[in-house]
Amino acid sequence: MKNLKIYNSFSRELSDFTPIDPKGEYIGMYVCGPTVYNEVHLGNCRTFVTFDIVYRYLLAKGYKVRYVRNITDVGHLEGDVDSGAESKIDQRARLERLEPMEIVQKYTNLFHDVMRQMNTLPPSIEPTATGHIVEQIEMVKEIIGNGYGYEKNGSVYFNTKKLIEENKGYGTLSGKLMDDLISESRDNLKNQDEKEHPSDFAIWVKASPTHIMRWPSPWGVGFPGWHLECSAMSTKYLGQTFDIHGGGMDLQFPHHENEIAQNIGACGCQPVRYWMHGNMLILNGKKMSKSDGNSIMPREMFDGSSPLMTKAYSPMTLRFFMLQAHYRSTLNITDDAMQAAEKGLQRLMEANEILLKLKYSGAEALTELDGKINQLIDAAFADMDDDFNTPNALAKIFGLVSEIHKFQNALQPINSISQATFDRLKQIMSALIFDIFGLMDEGKTGEGSTDLVDGLMQMIVRFRKEARDNKEWAKSDLIRDELQKIGVQIKDGKEGATWGKI
Repeated sequence: MKNLKIYNSFSRELSDFTPIDPKGEYIGMYVCGPTVYNEVHLGNCRTFVTFDIVYRYLLAKGYKVRYVRNITDVGHLEGDVDSGAESKIDQRARLERLEPMEIVQKYTNLFHDVMRQMNTLPPSIEPTATGHIVEQIEMVKEIIGNGYGYEKNGSVYFNTKKLIEENKGYGTLSGKLMDDLISESRDNLKNQDEKEHPSDFAIWVKASPTHIMRWPSPWGVGFPGWHLECSAMSTKYLGQTFDIHGGGMDLQFPHHENEIAQNIGACGCQPVRYWMHGNMLILNGKKMSKSDGNSIMPREMFDGSSPLMTKAYSPMTLRFFMLQAHYRSTLNITDDAMQAAEKGLQRLMEANEILLKLKYSGAEALTELDGKINQLIDAAFADMDDDFNTPNALAKIFGLVSEIHKFQNALQPINSISQATFDRLKQIMSALIFDIFGLMDEGKTGEGSTDLVDGLMQMIVRFRKEARDNKEWAKSDLIRDELQKIGVQIKDGKEGATWGKI
């Protein structure tokens, strides 16, 4: 059952997943959360949807998962992290004339709102950087005590050269050599006179007099380096070595590379068994960029206010769209692709509704169709076991959708499959669509809402029939045309009118 394979970014191999827990029951998973100085963008949403599906699938396979996703509310600087410059949160606080923690609360709330709209499960623990200053200071002490950190003028730097000389793998995750590490380091422009080597990075930063967010430490008043929080919090809640660490590919260097260095410096051990990285979300074939006008925020997608989209698309349409590419592949979002996703989601939900309403009466003997349906089900789970391959799994599900429509249209009798296969089909369709893929039927807004819609439509069809019987053709046509505007089509037949979505 638990024959899961995961692509490990550290080893660059697809390998069998084996939990650290000797009983194979418990899993620790850490995912880098948002920096709450602005609204969460669509690229972030893709990352969090990716690991929501990972979380859901691990739970579906029977694992007990402790899922930790942090909130970065301090220490993430624009540009040079060693210069003592204002953090993004400080910058936003000054711009909006609010306290830094007001900014943090405002954008944390907005982040949670978007995650609820996208139907992501909340993590087991959601720690904040400001809530773990003590743990971060203690980790800096450990790093210094083990000879991997040094203090200069109130700031503390990590000694990367020592790690490299001891052949402890600095640069392995990102695949960068020393020259690359120096040239691509975000903090190599200033304070080089304080560093022992250009690739060294700050783990505690001396605060300038104007810096708003600041804490006392053994090295003076300052704040933690951006990379430190994830090392400290993952260690506290998941242990020195845990199962899965996730995030976007843009975090491989320097953030995750420096996380590994800090954990080795503090405890002498690799922190993670399986590193997972999601790929980029691009827009109309190009990298998203506000300055180029090639950017959409989630709220603009949901309310239709973006000039790059012809209409509003629901959170579930966006989630369904994200399922159609493997998490390690680049995903190109376009208006045409979103329209196709909207239709695909509708077809999927309609098929599940049809399946729930089908009445079974048949024999217990297995048939060739039993084999086909069970093979599609098994293949969908095999795809999910293959590094969470949602697009391939979706293809199998739509194979089942085709069979369901054949049942509805009487192209094949429902008794052409056994009771056991019919029951399994209903159970698995629901589990995959709602529990694992995390989709919701947006046509259902509350208990009994489907019956309510059916009742209203029957009443409208009856009013239209009365208009036709009375030869009130204008009224009849008006009802038909107004329904078409909202995506509902009335079809007139020998036995009366029927309705359905266009």
